Amino acid sequence: MTGMIEQFGYDLLDKGLIPDFVLRPAVRTLCRQRLREIDHGSLAANHAAKMDFVADVRARGAIAEKTAKANEQHYEVPTKFILSCLGPYAKYSSCLYPTGKETLEEAEVLMLESYCKKAQLKDGQDVLDLGCGWGSLSLYLAQKYPHSRIVGLSNSSTQKAHILGVAKERGLDNVEIITADVNVFDFTGKLQLSSMDCRTSDSGFLPKMFEHMKNYEALLRKVSTWLRPKSEDSDAESLLFVHIFCHKTTPYHFEENDGWMAKTFFSGGTMPSHDLFLYFQSDVTLVRSWFLNGRHYARTLEDWLLLQDRNAKEGLAELTRDAEASGLPGVEGRKAFYRFRVFYIACAEFFGLNGGEEWGVGHYLFKRK
Repeated sequence: MTGMIEQFGYDLLDKGLIPDFVLRPAVRTLCRQRLREIDHGSLAANHAAKMDFVADVRARGAIAEKTAKANEQHYEVPTKFILSCLGPYAKYSSCLYPTGKETLEEAEVLMLESYCKKAQLKDGQDVLDLGCGWGSLSLYLAQKYPHSRIVGLSNSSTQKAHILGVAKERGLDNVEIITADVNVFDFTGKLQLSSMDCRTSDSGFLPKMFEHMKNYEALLRKVSTWLRPKSEDSDAESLLFVHIFCHKTTPYHFEENDGWMAKTFFSGGTMPSHDLFLYFQSDVTLVRSWFLNGRHYARTLEDWLLLQDRNAKEGLAELTRDAEASGLPGVEGRKAFYRFRVFYIACAEFFGLNGGEEWGVGHYLFKRK
């Protein structure tokens, strides 16, 4: 009976029939339920659970799980639709609102600039952008650093087409995008660009990729081999910068039977704790980390929601056309539209809970060992 009621609720969400003033307090209730579920009652019990989590992901056979599902849920949606929700830089991750009065465009630039500063970027470096989304960072770096070579890795063919199209429009010839699964792809010895050896790089970025990963040790080991070793002739070190959402203390998985978010948007996903990567330093060493209050991401999501609603007519039409072009009934496109609305609302409430002090954004700078 519970399952039937739950499915009935999901069907209403897919039709856009649950008003926001009902949905938002329901999401906050579920957020508080999640906090109760991940609290084992004492510091000792919570730490033991974290150690079990670390051991579990270290033993996983794959770096990432259910990558095809993640692609379907997030990244192979029509580019025209997703761009109608995002700011002009198409940044599909948290932006930065230091005063709370910034426009979405200003907040996009502020976060992108913070990446450049934290990652210690300079013109002329070779940069890998892993999990490059719709190219916000790759394109921004290519323009800001014209003498650098930027290589993006994405699991989505539509993202690659969009990024290269924009690069061509802007006259940027220092961007290369590769479509591949991080589980099996390896730059080492396999990739030669027209005027750059990209088997190793000066800087690596993982701006929105870790939430789909499982075996962090295997991932960081692989990425470390793509960072250029320190030269005897130079003190410069290759660095890895990571941007990810996280809980302040407790990691957990999104399980299939774990509710709407796990089923619809984060199949095979993980919510890391802010300190989780400290346990995976066999091949890299943490230089510094930062924690950004969750209200930055909450505000980003609210801005995306405003744009989606403002462009609702065009967005619904685009998703409907895409569904029908894929041999699906048009109603599947409408479902996708309302699922993105629920996703933005749910995550905004999630990251804004308790003043943004429960869930937030983690930034990390590593160097190769």
